[in-house]
Amino acid sequence: MKIFIITGEKSGDMHAANLVKEIKCLNKNLKIKAWGGDRLINEGVDVIKHINSLSFMGFLEVLKNIFSIKENLDLCKRNIIDFNPDLILLVDYAGFNLRIAEFASKKNYKVYYYISPKLWAWKSSRIKAIKKYITKMIVIFPFEKEYYKKNNYEVEYFGNPLIDELNIQKSKSIINSSKSIISIFPGSRFQEIIKILPLMLSIIDDYPNHKFIVAGVSSFNLDFYKKIINNNEVDIVFEDSYRILRSSKAALITSGTASLEAALLNVPQVVCYKTSFFSYFIAKYFIRIKYISLVNILNDKSIVSELIQFKLTKENLLNSLNDILNKKNASKLKVDYSNTQKMLALNEGSPSKDIANFILKTI
Repeated sequence: MKIFIITGEKSGDMHAANLVKEIKCLNKNLKIKAWGGDRLINEGVDVIKHINSLSFMGFLEVLKNIFSIKENLDLCKRNIIDFNPDLILLVDYAGFNLRIAEFASKKNYKVYYYISPKLWAWKSSRIKAIKKYITKMIVIFPFEKEYYKKNNYEVEYFGNPLIDELNIQKSKSIINSSKSIISIFPGSRFQEIIKILPLMLSIIDDYPNHKFIVAGVSSFNLDFYKKIINNNEVDIVFEDSYRILRSSKAALITSGTASLEAALLNVPQVVCYKTSFFSYFIAKYFIRIKYISLVNILNDKSIVSELIQFKLTKENLLNSLNDILNKKNASKLKVDYSNTQKMLALNEGSPSKDIANFILKTI
């Protein structure tokens, strides 16, 4: 049996790798090829194209790289035909993967989608393509199941796979420091880091009694981060986000998976986001939800502070960080976090294991 996996971002690579690990435990005779990253490589998957060359953020950035994206689509289609898999497993990365889904469906491949496009946030019209081209959809948030049901499409939900990653990482020791740690998560894409990290660093001198750690990603080298960090006194720790969060008193986080990870680990946080004016303007026009952080979206209320675009200033960062460093506010936040944690743990088992069972049974 052969499976072809396509993921284009770090979080998708992580979830795909944890799923592959469980699939291999159930069936050792699988052949798996993928477009993915280091985590899939570590699971013994033959990665044809690495995610480091795939991720483009924002409308303007996509337009600038439109020819590269088309070349990647054509290459991916050729890879699929050459491999001729029994199943194509698409993981997140909607703009790219829905185009592959259309191609694959027309070629009569079985197509499963793991981690749904965020139709509830924007581009709800994509539901037509999903109904037409996706054999099975596996979602990772409870409200998504209800969303799809209202749109007359049945999906599968087994809990959130971040639970599995937490269980993998919880055995690691925390980072020892004589000072309380404030962690900085500036994102994993070039455009995010160069826009957001300098603003996050601007507050460091105001907290002489705290230690700051920047969560680095391996797709950028140490010199890249040092040029942005300049003379600020911070440590850079690569590819160890859970250990950094578990060691932190508070965190400044670029909106994304890390925000949800912080909530699952009870770390008070401020969510930050900034993009090009053009991308922000387009997103503001199309996006239909009140919040951008998954914590707030899941609870349908403002639990963590969101400093978006023009609100991402030094003054606002200082005010928001001071709020969560206050013991009373931090305790209240952890109560709200507990509701989020209950939502995502469907049962006491492993979501990735349950999904692996489902995939192998239904292929």
